[in-house]
Amino acid sequence: MSRVQVIRLNPINDVSMEKIINRGFEYLEENYQPIQYEEDVIKFIVNNARGDARCALNLVENAYFASNFSKDTRLLNIEILESITQKRNTRYSQQEHYDCASAFQKSLRGSDPDAAIYYLAKMIEAGEDPRFIARRLIVCAAEDVGIADPNAMNIAVSAYRAVEIIGLPEGRIPLANAVVYVANAPKSNKACVAIDKALADIESGLDYPPPMHLRDSHYKDAAKYGFGNGYIYTHDAPEVEQQFMPDELRGKKYL
Repeated sequence: MSRVQVIRLNPINDVSMEKIINRGFEYLEENYQPIQYEEDVIKFIVNNARGDARCALNLVENAYFASNFSKDTRLLNIEILESITQKRNTRYSQQEHYDCASAFQKSLRGSDPDAAIYYLAKMIEAGEDPRFIARRLIVCAAEDVGIADPNAMNIAVSAYRAVEIIGLPEGRIPLANAVVYVANAPKSNKACVAIDKALADIESGLDYPPPMHLRDSHYKDAAKYGFGNGYIYTHDAPEVEQQFMPDELRGKKYL
């Protein structure tokens, strides 16, 4: 929604707010599927936002992805909006939003699919943006499952795409499938730890160029400077050991 973000210090009048809301729906239609909504939908969002454009756009986005989906078109009505706003206002505080997200990801990391499914249901029932849930899945698949089962990332990304296409309530099914898969997958954070160590080294000043034989040798006069000299094409001689780390970090291990 970055193209339609509006930041103002003073409350916005209803006419301007309606334009902002319509622009929000237009942006989503351009990037996803067309949407049909009742005439009172715009007025409902205007009244709910109370002059806050950011609040209005958040509701536009949440309502769009919570809308019904039929024949390549989304269908939004007042009942869906009322359900979203009521659940958020009465059952799901800002602190609960963070607490559930934290418990959800820790349950996935801890390989407890039942707990993960429970927190998934709690977030769905509270009107959480399903893409937010899918993003948590992607993070866990990358950070906690990692190289132990690379397919977990594919499953999580596919779930994100699925909820973008079909929304809720049907989107709960690919989300649940992905949650069970990621929770049950073997876990390894080796790659995550390795990249963090390497970043920390570079940030602390261990920022060195590649050794001469690894540097680009395709441009004119590269050989004159020694670039690429001595490099052995690994596929031709896989048994030959070569130095790939910078000279200053020779022998350094991150994994």
